[in-house]
Amino acid sequence: MARGLNKVLIIGNLGRDPEMRYTPSGKPVTSFSVAVSRGWTTSAGERREATEWFNVVAWGTLAEVSNQFLRKGSRVYVEGRLQTRSWDDPDGQRHSRTEVVATEMVFLDSRPGSEPEDIGFDDEIGF
Repeated sequence: MARGLNKVLIIGNLGRDPEMRYTPSGKPVTSFSVAVSRGWTTSAGERREATEWFNVVAWGTLAEVSNQFLRKGSRVYVEGRLQTRSWDDPDGQRHSRTEVVATEMVFLDSRPGSEPEDIGFDDEIGF
């Protein structure tokens, strides 16, 4: 069977502060949203802009570091894979959510005199 490719690269700004929690086994997980805007000019010469929102999840050390250094408005590069989860709420309603499971991040808001911070991990993500 041929291997596939599931890779996502985004650069944008956090829409909210990261939220960190721990799984029952004690593994840290942080989630946040990233807004990615794009602009274009229509054939009539009008300037347009659209924003796409991505839900991002980071695990382990990457979760801890992103929770420590990122805040609402922070500019970040995120590399990872798309994952869709589904669940039923208490009323029996089916829900699904597609998110970027981060494997690498670069914090693009640099402090004066410093380079952007590059954080990446190759370990397999588990629950």
